[in-house]
Amino acid sequence: MAARLSPRNSEVNALEQRGYLIGKKIGQGSYATVHLADYVDSSGPKKMRLACKIFDKEKAPKDFLEKFFPRELEILTKIENPHIIQVHSILQRGPRVFIFMRYADNGDLLTFIKQHGVIPENQARFWFRQITSGLHYLHSKNIAHRDLKCENILLSRRFNVKLADFGFARFCVDLEGHRVLSETYCGSAAYAAPEVVNGTRYNPKLSDVWSIGVILFIMLNASMPFDDSNLRKLLKDQITKNWVFRSRIRDKISSAVKSLVRQLLEPDVTLRLTLDRVIQNEWVKAKKERPNSLINSLFNTNGKETATTEEEKKAAIAGDYRSAENKKSKPKISANENG
Repeated sequence: MAARLSPRNSEVNALEQRGYLIGKKIGQGSYATVHLADYVDSSGPKKMRLACKIFDKEKAPKDFLEKFFPRELEILTKIENPHIIQVHSILQRGPRVFIFMRYADNGDLLTFIKQHGVIPENQARFWFRQITSGLHYLHSKNIAHRDLKCENILLSRRFNVKLADFGFARFCVDLEGHRVLSETYCGSAAYAAPEVVNGTRYNPKLSDVWSIGVILFIMLNASMPFDDSNLRKLLKDQITKNWVFRSRIRDKISSAVKSLVRQLLEPDVTLRLTLDRVIQNEWVKAKKERPNSLINSLFNTNGKETATTEEEKKAAIAGDYRSAENKKSKPKISANENG
C-alpha cells in the first residue's frame, strides 16, 4: 500500500512542471501519505518549504469519499487565519489529490512535549491563546474541527501554533442557517468529549472546547487526564471527573489555570464554558508575557530573543503567515488532470 501511496514518476514530472518538488515521506496513513515538498515560483529562484498530503481515492472508503473528503476540501478553501496551517494549493491528477500546505518546521505539540516535558505555565498560556484564537475563527465561520489533539497542533519556525488536519471538520449550520448537531464519532477517544464517547448527538463546538481542555491539561502535566484503553471506564472517569493534576506540578501552577481546566473538562454541556467565555477568562486574558525561556533558548543558541525590534516581535507573535510574500488569499485548486 505504501508504494501505491507514494507519488508516481509521471505525477512527479507533472508536479515539477508546476514548480512542486516532492521530497521524502514524513507521514503514512491508511489511504494518505505526507511528504516534504518545495515550491519554486517561476518568477524567482526562492524556494518555499511545504508539506504535501497525498490522498488516493482508490484506497479510501466510500463514506470518506462521499462525506468527509468533500467537506475537508470545501473548508480548506474557505479558511485563512494566522493560527491555522496555510494551504498553498490543491491539485488533482486522476484518483490522487495533492494538498500542499506550509511546512511546520518545529513539528507538532505532542512531539515537543515528549522531548521537553511539562510546558511552563506562561508558555502554555501563550500557546493556548493561539489555539483559542484559531478555533474562535473557525467557530465564527460555523466550522467545528472535531479532531483537536496535540498531534494536530503544529509549531511554526517561530514556535507559533497552527491548527491542522481538517479531515473531520464540518459546518455546524445547514443551508438555512439552522444549527446542526453532530452524530459521528470523530477524533481520538482520549480527546473526545463524553457526549461523543457516549454516542449521543452533540454540539460540535462544545466538544471542541472539551478537546482544548485536554490539550491544556497535557501541556501543564505532560500526561493525559484520562486513560482511553477502555472506553467504558473512560466515559465513567469523564462523567465523574476522575482526573487529577500531577503531584509534582500541582503546587507550581496557578489556581486560575486549575479552575479553567476544570471548567473545560466539565461533562455537563450546559455548564461547560463556551469558547467566547474561554477567551474572556481571567487566566487567558492575563498580561501577555514574552515566550518562556524554554522557547527563547530554541530560537537561537545565545538564549536571547530573536525578535529585537517591535515589528519583529509582532511577527513572532503572529507567525510566519504575516510575511506578504508567503500569504495567499485563497488556495489554488486545479481541476482533474490526466496528462
